[in-house]
Amino acid sequence: MNTPTKLGAFGLGLLAVFGAAAGIGAAVGPVGPATAPHGSATHTGPHEEPPAAAAQGAPTATGAALPGGLQVSQDGYTLDVPGELPAGSATPLSFRVLGPDGRPVTAYDTAHDEDLHLIAVRRDLTGYQHVHPRLSDDGTWSVPLDLTAGTWRVFADFDPAGEDAALVLGADVAVAGDHEPRPLPAPSTTAEVDGYTVTLDGQLLAGRESELTLSVSRDDGPVGDLQPYLGAYGHLVALRAGDLAHLHVHPAGGPGDGTTAPGPDVTFHATAPSAGAYRLFLDFQHGDLVRTAEFTVHVGGTASASGAGTAEDTGDDGHEHDHG
Repeated sequence: MNTPTKLGAFGLGLLAVFGAAAGIGAAVGPVGPATAPHGSATHTGPHEEPPAAAAQGAPTATGAALPGGLQVSQDGYTLDVPGELPAGSATPLSFRVLGPDGRPVTAYDTAHDEDLHLIAVRRDLTGYQHVHPRLSDDGTWSVPLDLTAGTWRVFADFDPAGEDAALVLGADVAVAGDHEPRPLPAPSTTAEVDGYTVTLDGQLLAGRESELTLSVSRDDGPVGDLQPYLGAYGHLVALRAGDLAHLHVHPAGGPGDGTTAPGPDVTFHATAPSAGAYRLFLDFQHGDLVRTAEFTVHVGGTASASGAGTAEDTGDDGHEHDHG
């Protein structure tokens, strides 16, 4: 699905109220086995409650659609993931997307160079991973994940063949072991990753579209030769702290359009569905490696100063990796 369509669909949920969900999410102490079996429509950690109406796919009180990732089922499609997985640096995850007929979906439309994008993040918004699983003939997707103890949220972003719009479905997976949730990093307007500095300019606003520009540089100056990644010079995911509502946007313009430069600036247009704290994850590729810069942004009721936190390399082992 193209960028305007995705942003337009997301905009339907801008007036939704989620204040009650702000405290949902971070489990404290040991996480035990999940009770939901593989194939269940809801997968919630043992110390958490699901957001209201999310599992049922119901609209908000205003009738507007929920932001992406809050529902495990939507429009007849269900994300079928195991309720628990072991910790490990390369833990295999196998899952399916079930269609309206209850059968695994095997045909997808390619969006941004992939048939399905999978985001995995612990509910304290650490351990972010953006991966692309392999699809078998029976409709099972498989991919290794770097998982630590805690409750994780996985998001499947996909466009079923023949449908008019893409979906983002989310489900929880419990990873057993002792852990303590980490607080969000302190705000800043820069993030450092592997010798690169990424600067965030602009304000993410509640209920209004805003422009965010992320600029990539190194000690030798601005990086003006970013490499295309998923059909763009940058890939941005935003997650709301607490309920982990998902906002997935792409930059204005792209490689080969005759006007978009390959850096150092990558510009996005995005809208936050509500006030609150958000975590932004920018994936960019340079030197044949994909790196992720991470920012914490605080959004007020109408407008708020934006800031940043940390950055980290990503990959199956949590370090930089080659997507070429």
